[in-house]
Amino acid sequence: MSKNIILNKNEIGIILNRLACQLIENHQDFSDTVLISLLPRGKHIGKIICKKLEKIINKDIVYGELDISFYRDDLRNQLEPIIPHKMDMNLSVDNKDVVIIDDVLYTGRSVRSAIDALMPFGRPNSIELLVFVDRRLKRHLPIQPDYTGKIIDSIDSEKVVVNVEKNNEIKNVLILKSKNE
Repeated sequence: MSKNIILNKNEIGIILNRLACQLIENHQDFSDTVLISLLPRGKHIGKIICKKLEKIINKDIVYGELDISFYRDDLRNQLEPIIPHKMDMNLSVDNKDVVIIDDVLYTGRSVRSAIDALMPFGRPNSIELLVFVDRRLKRHLPIQPDYTGKIIDSIDSEKVVVNVEKNNEIKNVLILKSKNE
């Protein structure tokens, strides 16, 4: 596998600040907004953005972490048993504006699963999608992000990886390519 860095730590910081500002522009004081990160990989992006927002607006923001494992449409195709992730969803989304946060948007199937998984927590007023990386090509479902960190055109055989350090900071974003291609 060959590795190409597509975002370094400095670029990541700039993108995270921009995404936080875009959220503030659309949600002002977040009194009717809930941020929901998708587990496991969206958690790091969500926590970083939530902390940035709380620092800027000087107010706690309602934040949750949603496990979509049992809502996936490929659940029956899994060879290994599914181990659920520890969820943090002690909240209601009833009549709230929800922002779903994930690291990479590719086919759109995870986002569809997230919407299904979200419904037991109430009926939201609206749902928006924030993704750190939008792979844009090869969408299986008509799902598009409202907030995008970086758009990357990649092919099926490539994998986009958001590397997270032990201190939960994002180290870089890589695109992995098979050496055979």
